[in-house]
Amino acid sequence: MTRWLTGLGILLLAFATPRGLHAQRTPHLLVHVGTYTNGESEGIYSFILDLSAGELVPHGEVTKVENPSFLAMHPTHRFLYAVNETSTFQGQEGGGVSAFAVDPKTGGLRLLNQKPSGGAAPCHLVVDQTGQNVLVANYTGGSIASLRIERDGSLGQTSSFIQHKGSSVTPRQSAPHAHSIDMDYANRFAFCSDLGLDKILIYRFYPRRGRLVLAGEARTAAAAGPRHFALHPRGWYGYGINEIDMTVNAYHYRPAKGELRPFQTLSTLPPGEEKGEGMSTAEIYCHPSGRFVYGSNRGHDSIVVYSVNQQTGELTYVENEPTGGKTPRSFGIDPTGNFLLAANQSTNDIHIFRINQKTGELDPTGHGINCPTPVCVIFTFAP
Repeated sequence: MTRWLTGLGILLLAFATPRGLHAQRTPHLLVHVGTYTNGESEGIYSFILDLSAGELVPHGEVTKVENPSFLAMHPTHRFLYAVNETSTFQGQEGGGVSAFAVDPKTGGLRLLNQKPSGGAAPCHLVVDQTGQNVLVANYTGGSIASLRIERDGSLGQTSSFIQHKGSSVTPRQSAPHAHSIDMDYANRFAFCSDLGLDKILIYRFYPRRGRLVLAGEARTAAAAGPRHFALHPRGWYGYGINEIDMTVNAYHYRPAKGELRPFQTLSTLPPGEEKGEGMSTAEIYCHPSGRFVYGSNRGHDSIVVYSVNQQTGELTYVENEPTGGKTPRSFGIDPTGNFLLAANQSTNDIHIFRINQKTGELDPTGHGINCPTPVCVIFTFAP
């Protein structure tokens, strides 16, 4: 737990304590946004989030890099990592991972180096709790890999690579598609949601060597299409969002063995509403308090809100809130838990919602900002 507090915990404490709040008259956070660069976007965009008004303003210059669709921050907040979601990288088949140093004075990003991800279209990555490894999921490649992090934050050698095998029932599932990779809080297990296999694959993780070893799996319903996963802050429950059938699964988690056991499935749409043409889910996150779970619906263009029973982990539907744009590929919840930022990929904008701390409901602030093809939203200290 100490290692975890060096990352998100420090960020929370900085704004939760009187000293942190008095450090600035109006507390702010720096927001980095990953995008696709096949249109107007040039790379990673940065903004300042005013935590008093719930408003975003542009900050600094765009960091130019190819298809940085998903981002991850190092536990020290000194380095940032991005996938390069491509089919060819540095003249070879597959995608890549880019490492950046974060300027402590400006928040600007400086490229350190880039490494192949081991497979095509890497779409998700995470830094382990010790800050020694980057774990990446390759969607089209249907594989996962672990890359070492050097002392200067640059990427070292690939220490583990695993190719998934198999298929499921829909045409999209004729091959494995690793869609996300996440760590548990003890840094002992990694969860990979594979859309093509209808499984969450669970790997035992050895951070000193960056080694991944298959330890188990949790199956979803056929044609569910597991996409992303979120562990409850207490570490006893997990929630997986399924892209194809637009559902969320709740799991009991046994951290000693790395076991996920499903016990509930809910639709991400309002009660009685059925999936329409062109609809699918995308992102899922737990509120920092653990009291709520949020998921995004593309096509329906909404964020679904659930409340969480703290004794059982069971979800109860609260509402679906329109995102103010189209195709909410992802979203972010600021570390204080007060605001949700919805990234609308098709309308090139980010809309900001205030979170009701009692009910979890989302209230539009009326603030939004243009950003080309936003995909991923992460937070760090403001300069």
